Amino acid sequence: QVQLVESGGGLVQPGGSLRLSCAASGRTFWNYAQGWFRQAPGKEREFVAGIRWSGGTTAYTDSVKGRFTISRDNTKNTVYLQMNSLKPEDTAVYYCAINREGGILSSASRYDYWGQGTQVTVSS
Repeated sequence: QVQLVESGGGLVQPGGSLRLSCAASGRTFWNYAQGWFRQAPGKEREFVAGIRWSGGTTAYTDSVKGRFTISRDNTKNTVYLQMNSLKPEDTAVYYCAINREGGILSSASRYDYWGQGTQVTVSS
């Protein structure tokens, strides 16, 4: 079992920034991939960004390209999501997740471990 804990969410004005963190503990392996998903009220859970622990390969959904940056610190077993130029439509609960097979995939059903989520609210 892998435990994931998200932090860094909060209330921010449009155009502002937040940095989310996801710390992993338990049994982890070098070939894991970690992704960020978000879910707004009345909407499906959507893929936001992902990264491979070993090689640093990244992927982003089109709506956040150029604004969000995913990164990792392997020595701390932590993945970050730097969110800049935030928009009201970014408001959602953000979850981190791990795919043990190592692929950065957009389907939530392909991920094995999930955190509890952290709320991001973008509002004037």
